[in-house]
Amino acid sequence: MDFELPPSDDPRRVAVQDWLRDHPSPSGRDLAEAGYVSPHWPEPWGLGADPIHQLIIDEELKAAGVRRPVNPIGIGWTGPTLIHAGTPEQQARYLPKLQSGEEMWCQLFSEPEAGSDLAALGTRAVRDGDEWVVNGQKIWTSLAQFSTYGILIARTNPEVPKHSGITYFVCPMDTPGIEIRPIIEMTGEHLFNEVFLTDVRLPADSVVGEVDRGWELAKVTLGNERVSLSSGGALWGMGPTGADLIDLVRDAGGTTDPILRQRLARLHTTEELLRLIRLRTVSALVRGSSPGPEASIRKVLADEHGQAIMGLAKDLAGTAGLLTDTGPLGTDPAGWHRGFLFAPALTIGGGTGDVQRNILAERVLGLPHDLDAEVGLTWAEARAGGRTRS
Repeated sequence: MDFELPPSDDPRRVAVQDWLRDHPSPSGRDLAEAGYVSPHWPEPWGLGADPIHQLIIDEELKAAGVRRPVNPIGIGWTGPTLIHAGTPEQQARYLPKLQSGEEMWCQLFSEPEAGSDLAALGTRAVRDGDEWVVNGQKIWTSLAQFSTYGILIARTNPEVPKHSGITYFVCPMDTPGIEIRPIIEMTGEHLFNEVFLTDVRLPADSVVGEVDRGWELAKVTLGNERVSLSSGGALWGMGPTGADLIDLVRDAGGTTDPILRQRLARLHTTEELLRLIRLRTVSALVRGSSPGPEASIRKVLADEHGQAIMGLAKDLAGTAGLLTDTGPLGTDPAGWHRGFLFAPALTIGGGTGDVQRNILAERVLGLPHDLDAEVGLTWAEARAGGRTRS
């Protein structure tokens, strides 16, 4: 793939520039209808844009100071899943306002006893005529307090293996029986929530895909989640980047400290690797493929990279790093202090770093699911299929 973007007279670039002249202050709905919110999505929801076309649009919107609607779970996770398995009626109902940001979405997946092992979920959905009755508890639900809808997975058949018998639903968050309780983080903010579902009734057409086949869709959602959480800034697409920190050091005259230079060089190298992996992921999505192992690779790298950025920013603040109102090199905090407090969540949310490494070990390297600890098999013996060592 050629990573050099086309020149200023490229017709695709000119088309975006012409549109921006006609829409100098576009609304979320304007951007969605033009296909500029998710240009790689198929028409009519996007432009079917290839990676280069998508990056051109990104570049032109940024140059014009135009920001896309903020609906990370809706646009990043729900939309691709609905395109993959939603009915035409579901797509027409949900995708336009999802893209425009008029209807926020949350994800009702994790539970107190089913986080990393999500398939162990206990929330039940029982068919009652033309409705499903849902009972259970979800946790770590970002943006639930602002959301119009949630994507929900619940067990609909407890008699089959845990990865089977799960169904994927669209859940209106104002449905009677839903209670949202805030979880206050050490940043002092309220991003996460507990959600309790008590006799919540969902219509039959709220099912996405096939009944009892929701785990397959959950994997599609989680794959896109890992792409979304590992994009953009250091804090899951938000906040400052490694380049921002390097610019601060450069503007302050640089550094001759060899250890500091090495840490800065590592930040720059990792950021470039993440950019290139993102382009590979975009290419896969445009080809119609679900995110592959690149999603897990990039999330592992991006989360640890974000923590490295915020740790170095605190170190650059020196003893003033103990304060809440001073950023690196005596600059305005501008999100650095909050970022440092938030950074521990990066390697936990959206699948822990250990879970991502297990995915890569099993699905990419072909390593065994687990070793037989009782007979003390070495990795080599387990790989060879040995079962005799005592």
